[in-house]
Amino acid sequence: MAKILVVDDEIGIRELLREILCDEGYDVILAENATAARSARQAARPDLVLLDIWMPDTDGVTLLKEWAASGLLSMPVIMMSGHGTIDTAVEAIRFGALDFLEKPIALQKLLATVKRGLQRQPSKAQTHLTLNAFTRSTPLRDLRRRLDQLCQKSRVLLLRVGAGSLAELCARSLQAAGSPWLDLGSFGQPIEIQNLEAARGGMLFIEDLSLLNRAQQKNLAFALDRLEKHDQRLLAACSRTADELLVEGWDPLLVRRLFEVSLVPPSLLELKDELPEMVTQLLQHLAETGDVPVRTLSTGALNALRNSPWGGGFPELKAAVRSLALGSLEDEINADEVVRFVSRASSAALALPLDLPLREARETFERIYFEHHLQLEDGNITRLAEKTGLERTHLYRKLKQLGIQVGRRSES
Repeated sequence: MAKILVVDDEIGIRELLREILCDEGYDVILAENATAARSARQAARPDLVLLDIWMPDTDGVTLLKEWAASGLLSMPVIMMSGHGTIDTAVEAIRFGALDFLEKPIALQKLLATVKRGLQRQPSKAQTHLTLNAFTRSTPLRDLRRRLDQLCQKSRVLLLRVGAGSLAELCARSLQAAGSPWLDLGSFGQPIEIQNLEAARGGMLFIEDLSLLNRAQQKNLAFALDRLEKHDQRLLAACSRTADELLVEGWDPLLVRRLFEVSLVPPSLLELKDELPEMVTQLLQHLAETGDVPVRTLSTGALNALRNSPWGGGFPELKAAVRSLALGSLEDEINADEVVRFVSRASSAALALPLDLPLREARETFERIYFEHHLQLEDGNITRLAEKTGLERTHLYRKLKQLGIQVGRRSES
């Protein structure tokens, strides 16, 4: 029996649609607004959704976009409106709606549209999350707006990052739906025209410029010269300054081109209050794509994840959520599981490889040391300076040198 979710703020319409659809043999779930629809979507996993456009909390098109951005648009959605316009209908269909029904809805048209929707093959959820999924986070919404604004004027964007980088999440957010993705940092051999041609119209990505060897730097310069020809964008992150790259032997012209347009995005350490929403969306998305079983996180588990440093950035957070979901023996992941996982991972991170040159080993230890204490002090620079015995100006200089981003908001 197919499950149909009906979302409408008018109780009379909800009940009428339920009566009609139940008489046809469908299992019907009702939701009076977008908040209830989100919960019903997650709990019931409907086969089709009838979604009203005009609702008091969040309009239907916005909810549709949210589901699409979160990889949750794996079921057909039919929009409904009593005073819709052609522009609204076109927008809804552009963002993934199957059809548009104008109220009052003719009985035969309703049943025919529902039948057609249920006959459609379910679509696979998108592989990657984007910033559009986090609709309730002001910092992440603002970050998306800044990215879009900068990319309107430049095909190349540099993210100046430290620990806790959101670089890949930012790049995925700028990648056009269905377009190619090319990680230039993964090329060990000289890149060829065929590689760029195969990624036409797509996103070129580099997780950290400072990790590129000489051959990969040449690949970057080669691709950079051909962005417009192949209609591509490049998003690169860097944990070093331009001067530091020059000292390491980078080509000055290449460095200047890369640093022409840059942005300092917030790190996961600065986004502690956003972590609960981020991990909830991650867990739901991983379940939708079939990567993990359906799981939930207890309040204690969310708090434990929130209070962890995540120096490895969004990829580390995503890997942790996936591991916790796969390893949990219960439907709900509890705080003890998170604490055990995070503490064990942190201990492993402290085991420094002893084959590094002395300078790199010292920098690695200092980065771990300051990130650890910065997290314990909740980002408070004054308390961190007192604990480490460093004057604040020197401490800021040291953190910048190590690529650790901090704000100057919490200094008292």
